[in-house]
Amino acid sequence: MKVVIIKYNAGNVASVQFALNRLGVDAIVSDDASVIMSADKVIFPGVGEASSAMRALTHAGLHQVITGLEQPVLGVCLGMQLLCDYSEEGNTKALGVFATTVRRFDSGVRVFEGKIPHVGWNDISHLKSKLYTGVSDNAFVYYVHGFCADVCEQTNSITTYVRPFSAGLEKNNFYGVQFHPEKSGVVGETIIRNFLDL
Repeated sequence: MKVVIIKYNAGNVASVQFALNRLGVDAIVSDDASVIMSADKVIFPGVGEASSAMRALTHAGLHQVITGLEQPVLGVCLGMQLLCDYSEEGNTKALGVFATTVRRFDSGVRVFEGKIPHVGWNDISHLKSKLYTGVSDNAFVYYVHGFCADVCEQTNSITTYVRPFSAGLEKNNFYGVQFHPEKSGVVGETIIRNFLDL
């Protein structure tokens, strides 16, 4: 199986690659359109800022490549956010795969005394995806993010911090998780394995 991790102006590529190595998968890291399109599975990672990451994707022509993919695609953290319609971070028009908006946690919240970004372990519930086969409702996963996607029809799991948000999204061959499965222990390993088994 050929697994490709998309290389662009966003971090976290190495930790995703190491997680796949632990599962016996030697993934290719590439920004080459032909390599990405020829993959059996594509992982779209990301840690960074939405508008600069979107500019890098557009400059490299990868925005059209990603939206045209027909094999299973997994967006992780910023990768998932960039698959949404729009992000408040940098007033960014994103890729438009998922019909939802990414907002800062305290956007529209009158009183909030918690910390932003949301960092650490939190649970996922309302699991509705083959990605979560073998994962119990309210299992814990690891998050690092200051923005979150609104709950919508394509939400396949929910987490609450400040307010409920999409822990995961799914549409056709596109999947996204706001948390970091590569840093989420056995639960994250199960989710990655389930993606590879799709």
